[in-house]
Amino acid sequence: MSAIVTRNDCQPPARDTGVSTGRSFGPNHRWKVLGIGVAANAGFSATFSGIPATAVVMRQGYHLGNAELGLALGLLGLGVALSELPWGVLTDRWGDRRVLLTGLGATSAWLFIMAMLVVPAKTAVPGVTLLSTSLLVAGLFGGSVNGSSGRAIMGWFGEGERGFAMSIRQTAVPLGGGLGALVLPSLALTLGFAAVFGLLAALSALSAFFAWRWLHEPPAQGGAHASAAASGAAPLRNIDVWRISTAIGLLCFPQVAVLTFASVFLHDFAGAGTWVTSTSLAIVQTGAMAMRVWSGRFTDRHGNRRPFLRLCAALSALAFLVLWLLAVAAAGQPALMVFLPVMVVVAGISVSAWHGVAYTELATLAGAGHVGTALSLANTLVFVGFCLVPIAIPWLLIVCAWPGVWLAAAICAAIAWPIFLRPA
Repeated sequence: MSAIVTRNDCQPPARDTGVSTGRSFGPNHRWKVLGIGVAANAGFSATFSGIPATAVVMRQGYHLGNAELGLALGLLGLGVALSELPWGVLTDRWGDRRVLLTGLGATSAWLFIMAMLVVPAKTAVPGVTLLSTSLLVAGLFGGSVNGSSGRAIMGWFGEGERGFAMSIRQTAVPLGGGLGALVLPSLALTLGFAAVFGLLAALSALSAFFAWRWLHEPPAQGGAHASAAASGAAPLRNIDVWRISTAIGLLCFPQVAVLTFASVFLHDFAGAGTWVTSTSLAIVQTGAMAMRVWSGRFTDRHGNRRPFLRLCAALSALAFLVLWLLAVAAAGQPALMVFLPVMVVVAGISVSAWHGVAYTELATLAGAGHVGTALSLANTLVFVGFCLVPIAIPWLLIVCAWPGVWLAAAICAAIAWPIFLRPA
């Protein structure tokens, strides 16, 4: 068992975190901390998952081709990938509160700037360079959310609750993405991208307020954090941490393919309208949210995180293999097109059900003093996928069309299966 510092409900923090040392917390304060983590992740998920859901509208509004669209969406992921590890290291040094407030505040301010300056108008349309650079900066600021909120939750919850709590936090990703998929495409069509970026900025600002109000370091005995930080190998020198992080990153590749280009696939290949594409992506996110909560509780009770992760990788590979075969068949039998949204939903949910379990296992391996760094290492690899996948898909379409995209997704999930650790 790792040296994660757990809460002591009546004692104040022993080290300077910007909180008064006289502050005390009730026994249920950890649920407020969890709520902040959910709110912060949902707000940023609405950005990095919701903006790609507007891909069809963005392609029209900004006058982009598929390759330019992929570049713009890819650089949003690249920004997060580049900043995740630095933000994680800062979290382990500064604490969750300072990093989350800084990151959310900067994200909100930048999105407001985009709402004013980086939107199509009758007189001018921003070029792909300006749009891509702006999304890159949004990703750089937004990378603060993942590691800092995860470290806070691991500190406030005990071992028997961490998988469940972390999985609830991870439901924020499909929750925010699902709301983004439902709201943002229609908002972009009716009110334009100024409304899209303005709404996302407001969500980040609201999350920052909640973090300022309730997020504090978990009470601990003096020196507990220091001793925890000194225990175990540093994450960047721990092969098991690297293995889980690599498998997480690989298994996110097919998930990113669904989040970024499923709307384009259903529109261009299956002939689906905006309502069908938005609803399909929203169902994916809702199903993923439910599965993440269930998987966290299930693995907490049975202590089977590692077997569960390997099973998820295998089932995801199978789901995308079926989607590949269905796309091949539908190309020759148009009557089968009606089943494509259903299969996208099945594949999308199967590849999105495991996140809370994986991050809990990763944080447990890393130890309390390294949680921010370890989670950020994994998220760096995840958002490498958010960068590379949207850029690669247009080229895959040229070489092997849509069936080839889903076959590549199945291969990525299959490769992740043996990399996940076997049961100890």
